[in-house]
Amino acid sequence: MAEPGAKGFRFRTGEAMFAGFVVRRAGTLVGYVDSCPHAGWPLAMMDRYLTRDGNALLCAGHGALFRPDDGVCTVGPCVGERLTPWPVAVEDEWIVTS
Repeated sequence: MAEPGAKGFRFRTGEAMFAGFVVRRAGTLVGYVDSCPHAGWPLAMMDRYLTRDGNALLCAGHGALFRPDDGVCTVGPCVGERLTPWPVAVEDEWIVTS
């Protein structure tokens, strides 16, 4: 995965579907549930989570901006709210949920 970069993932366990994404930036990898705290819809359209400069996560639905390192909203209708963390780790060069 590029740095900075982000990638969405979807997987099913039983009847439940999970949507999440990971962000690599400044040598760190973090994961979030792919759901806007304001509207509940996925953040990205066409797997584009980061702003062009790579400094913020963007909700394509209403333009809210979130800090990549902690998921706190800094601009938009959900200022002060945060994305739900998704625990991820790197094992043998693979990104896994932990």
